[in-house]
Amino acid sequence: MIERHLQPLLHDLVGVVLAPTSALGDRAGQIRPAGVQGVFHADARVLSRAELRIDEREPEALSHGPDGPHGARFLGLARWLGDPGPDPTVRVERTRRVGPHGLDEEVRVVSTAGVPVQATVAVDLGCDLAPIEVVKSGGATVPVEAKCGQPGQLSWAGDGVTVTVTGDGAAVHAEGDRTTAPRLAWPVALGPRESVTLRWRLRVDDPRAAVAAPTGEPDWSRPEVRADDRRLVRLLDRSLDDLRGLRLTDATTPGDVFLGAGVPWFLTLFGRDSLWAARMMLPLGTGLAASTLRVLARRQGTRVDPTTGEAPGKILHELRRHEFTLDDGLRLPPAYYGTVDATMLWVALLHDAWRWGLPADQVEPLLPHLEAALGWLGDHADADSDGLVEYVDTTGHGLANQGWKDSGDAVRFRDGRLAAAPIVLAEVQGYAYQAAVNGADLLDAFGRPGADRWRGYAARLAERFRASFWVDGGPDGPRPALALDRDKRPVDSLTSNIGHLLGTGLLSAEEEARVATLLTADALAGGFGLRTMSTDDAGFSPLSYHCGSIWAHDTAIVLAGLARAGFREAALGLAEGLLGAAEAFDYRLPELYSGDDRGLLGRPSPYPAACRPQAWSAAAAVLLLQAGAGLHPDVPNGRVTLRPLAGPEFGALTVRGFRIAGTPVDVHVDHEGTPTITGLPDTLHLTPQIPTPRPPARTPAPEPR
Repeated sequence: MIERHLQPLLHDLVGVVLAPTSALGDRAGQIRPAGVQGVFHADARVLSRAELRIDEREPEALSHGPDGPHGARFLGLARWLGDPGPDPTVRVERTRRVGPHGLDEEVRVVSTAGVPVQATVAVDLGCDLAPIEVVKSGGATVPVEAKCGQPGQLSWAGDGVTVTVTGDGAAVHAEGDRTTAPRLAWPVALGPRESVTLRWRLRVDDPRAAVAAPTGEPDWSRPEVRADDRRLVRLLDRSLDDLRGLRLTDATTPGDVFLGAGVPWFLTLFGRDSLWAARMMLPLGTGLAASTLRVLARRQGTRVDPTTGEAPGKILHELRRHEFTLDDGLRLPPAYYGTVDATMLWVALLHDAWRWGLPADQVEPLLPHLEAALGWLGDHADADSDGLVEYVDTTGHGLANQGWKDSGDAVRFRDGRLAAAPIVLAEVQGYAYQAAVNGADLLDAFGRPGADRWRGYAARLAERFRASFWVDGGPDGPRPALALDRDKRPVDSLTSNIGHLLGTGLLSAEEEARVATLLTADALAGGFGLRTMSTDDAGFSPLSYHCGSIWAHDTAIVLAGLARAGFREAALGLAEGLLGAAEAFDYRLPELYSGDDRGLLGRPSPYPAACRPQAWSAAAAVLLLQAGAGLHPDVPNGRVTLRPLAGPEFGALTVRGFRIAGTPVDVHVDHEGTPTITGLPDTLHLTPQIPTPRPPARTPAPEPR
């Protein structure tokens, strides 16, 4: 039988992060030389083992929990020590905290025994300096030999990375077989009811990392929230802690902060992920949005390069220190542009940040990049000139799918067949329409030419979409297809992608109502959130990465669109699913989780290899908070609208510390759903209803193909 290299599971591991450093260990606190356990710096594993032993025995695990936003505490027992009898009298407290350049651990041995306790406490270490892609693919790694330095000190070096571990007062054992499995050891002697604290620390020197730690604190607000549903408060608190830990800066041009996508696989700059997360964070300030826009603008494409996917005006997909290679043939260059949607999402973020009050002196330097992004949309995004945006990997070793559902099997017909590239995704057409209209608004507002061209582009795109995408869904009625395949045949599966069309302006009011009805059906909404694919489709599997699982950010984006469009019941159902999932995962929402029915176990099952924490899953808490309050500002036009989800069913909600145009704003929604807002700048006034984007004239209901 051929041995398969399997991606390691991490759903039951305990993670801590302060980017670019993260650590993953088991629930006992051990970091074992197996799977994805280890300490990571950027995209390299800098410690593959840290196992605690007392007299050559592992403490028995008792409990664990967070220790501040970037740490964890583990409690264990050493029942073979101390007083005889059933009650344990020696316990071990292990506290792990990460920092941007390493990790610190404290091991506290506490005795409540009436007799003296003597023992040897040891930490067995290992380092393989494995690249993250090797770990992700389950590949074999080779331990690196440790070198002894000053008393209590060990070091490893390779590939430009130097790792140093220091144990205060520890003896070092690194001879013979222990050159690749060195040990720190401390003799301990405790009198009755005494304790001792032992410390060791890891530091990393990694000058070749593509990303680095930012300086200072987050510039977004941390709102004070009171809610009838306390799950929302707990989710927001944990999420903001995680988002603080995911902040990064580009190592080549430090200063501007963005959010790394997730721990452990994607703790780097990802165009789509970083843009969506920053967009969700706009209710707390525009600073993150502005810095994310600038980071990506600096790396905006300038030439056509099929190897990297670069094209003039195109926004980066991901950034690594070296080529990212997996066993399945995937080979991505260090700076890779293989994404169809990041460029349009960059435009959307610039526009939305402007609406939230990003100052003109921060918008204007980005306008040439806006024009370049629109230029990519007009000149490079439609290779066959049919009026729609498509993608195809021409290299054979890049991403076969280049929307947010980028796994190789993500685009399937209803009968389960895979669609052949080039692929035209439904939601991408919505993003393109919105980018063209938003870009035109920005060009007009800042006195730059070209707005008419992009409004015309949007009108033609809407016409083409209506003619090509609507299909007969059988008993479910007409619906937008997931995509068009190489032969422009509609890929007729029912997926969450269509929910991203809400609010883009591409759909009429009647079409949005039709989409909302589809999104409410149990086939998509019967789990703890929105399934990526309907249970009625042949390709559905509850633990498929993109064909049946539930993604927190996807659910949040769609429920926010439903809430703003007035589909309250549909939005409430998704919000309840998301909050139920948050509770099940200790309020740290993973990247994705199972799409099983809610009644199967009463809680969602984990997706075993999901990132956790993950930027757009954590930022989904802020988007849910915004939907609850219903706050939608338009600073350039001097107006603010409120359409809250809070009130009946959701409960009352008070948020102190939203930020509009740099000004703190408070929103209260009572049990009846009546909102009040205080703190608005004098230049803004409350309007009674939300302005709806107007697409070009169209027929009331499209004819399915």
